[in-house]
Amino acid sequence: MPRSRRDKEISLTKVKKKTRETKVTLVDEIRSCVDSYKNVLVFTIENMRSTKFVGVRQNFKQNSRFFFGKNNVMAIALGRKADDEYAEELHKISECLKGQCGLMFTNAEVDDVLSFFKTYVESDFARSGNEATEDVSLPQGPLPQFAHSIEPQLRKLGMPTKLERGIVTLYEEFGVCKEGDKLTADQARILKLLDVKMTPFQVVPTAHWTKADGFKLLA
Repeated sequence: MPRSRRDKEISLTKVKKKTRETKVTLVDEIRSCVDSYKNVLVFTIENMRSTKFVGVRQNFKQNSRFFFGKNNVMAIALGRKADDEYAEELHKISECLKGQCGLMFTNAEVDDVLSFFKTYVESDFARSGNEATEDVSLPQGPLPQFAHSIEPQLRKLGMPTKLERGIVTLYEEFGVCKEGDKLTADQARILKLLDVKMTPFQVVPTAHWTKADGFKLLA
């Protein structure tokens, strides 16, 4: 009688930093999800924000489960090669687990999931190293949106400010950034203080697998 794919030993020698028990538990949970859910998707995240990803989880909490990060352990659970994969063609999903990515197990219809992620885009504040998506400059004059107490901080960030009758004021025009600039930490901080959001948070599905249809690249 052929040996079941599910009766293989779990080798975790290449995965470090966490306890063996934690890794084995994660492997078992992922394999249980393969058995319980009809769809598996690999996804990447553009401009990861934990608080926004919580919103994604909440939207699918009734019919899905997410695993994010721990690529090596997830690959071990699914199988790295055809001869140790947990189910037919699952090793192809493992090959997609590179960089900042995760797995979504779901019983929702795939077309509905893809439609949701296509439109689920939320703007957030840029961080140091992000690319500016527009020109931002401030004209000379008062900045009434800022409390007087923040003026020293603005000066430290490089803004030509002073207090005039208790009002934060630019004594000359100030260019914060230009479209295409790689933002510095100071520029990112100024944009946040100005409430200018430039960075889109988005989940991008890249591959799909089902027991019936096998593996399919999505992007």
